[in-house]
Amino acid sequence: MPALTLREVLALDPVRAAEPELLAGGGALDRPVRWVHSSEVYEGANFLDGGELLLTNGFGLVDADEETRRRYVRELAARGAAGLAVEIGRSLPLMPPEVSDEAGRLGLPLLALRRVVPFVRITEAANRAIVARGLSGRTVVRPWGDDHTAALLADLADRQALNQPEVEARAALAGFHPGPGARLIGVSVHGTRETGAVDRAVRLLGGAGVLRAAFPGDVLALLALPAPNRPGDPVRAVQEAFRTSAEPGLTVAVGHPVAAGGGWLRWSDTLRAARTTLELALTVPAAEPGVPDGPLVTSSRALALERELTRGGVDANRERLAGLVQHALGPLLAWEAAHPSDLVRTLEIHLRNGCSPTRTAALLHIGRQSLYQRLERIESLLGLEIDDPDLLGELLAAACAHRVVRGRGAALPGGLRTVA
Repeated sequence: MPALTLREVLALDPVRAAEPELLAGGGALDRPVRWVHSSEVYEGANFLDGGELLLTNGFGLVDADEETRRRYVRELAARGAAGLAVEIGRSLPLMPPEVSDEAGRLGLPLLALRRVVPFVRITEAANRAIVARGLSGRTVVRPWGDDHTAALLADLADRQALNQPEVEARAALAGFHPGPGARLIGVSVHGTRETGAVDRAVRLLGGAGVLRAAFPGDVLALLALPAPNRPGDPVRAVQEAFRTSAEPGLTVAVGHPVAAGGGWLRWSDTLRAARTTLELALTVPAAEPGVPDGPLVTSSRALALERELTRGGVDANRERLAGLVQHALGPLLAWEAAHPSDLVRTLEIHLRNGCSPTRTAALLHIGRQSLYQRLERIESLLGLEIDDPDLLGELLAAACAHRVVRGRGAALPGGLRTVA
């Protein structure tokens, strides 16, 4: 289906209410309009990508000289603007003749808006119509995601070329209205082609909004948690909801919280963090044992070190990671190659749990005395004290890198295909 044209935009009720008068560029009314922006500054052309209808109250043109006004129109035309609509009567009593003349010379549609209508009403109506027209003719090549919500989530996770008004308009079309102070959290679920696990978790969270859709490899969701009445950790709240509601065998990855008003790039960040975390959870052996009969629920913070070590991809970092492992843990690897043992894993769990013997022994299902023997062996082989604060970072990173490199040879279960 063809894109919305300038002629069709002018037929929208809020635009007609502004009583637009076409002063120039009548031969270009059927050009497509990609988006509608408003700007009060005459440098607005610098922010256009092409195909936009620009609305302005003309304030930036009031004190400009004739050449500046002509240059403004030339810059709009050069950036491929679909048209310029100027509000007449408040800041600008009359359309400057040089603006009309330059627009006519360049074939740029120029509109005088004779009645005051809030620009937000015009942009909202126009951009919703543009989004609806674009999505109605769009083919989303994803077997379970051929709807508006899936298209928006995929574009956010892919970090497509978007802008905030477009994201907000498309979210509104999908019924997603994060309130003031809401925190958004991306979630990715593997092991199902249904959104039921997400819906059940949302009900447990109470009052949360959600965008969710099923894709070939996973279910992707963006949760909006309302502004809290009391302090709390939204990530833990989301994790607990999924631990309670998700079926055994599912893998759930939770992104980090972002402010709903922080811009669409933040929305994208939490979705991408969830997808990256899910892939790591499916391909890298867990540092610690999970719940035997329940879902595996993890978060981007829990796998923060793994994500940093693999930034840019495992293959791109494999040689560097192998060097880190060999430098820090070479004697342990040599010992494990000759003796059945679990020293590297013991070291990582011990470091991840603050060097707590009680916690480490419980997670490894061994007695404290057996743990002490392992720790003494590790220190003897490495020739250092593993609770030395100067060594904790290097040893933990190396133990994690060993697990990442060792585990990435496995195929993705179920053929996970990420869009992030």
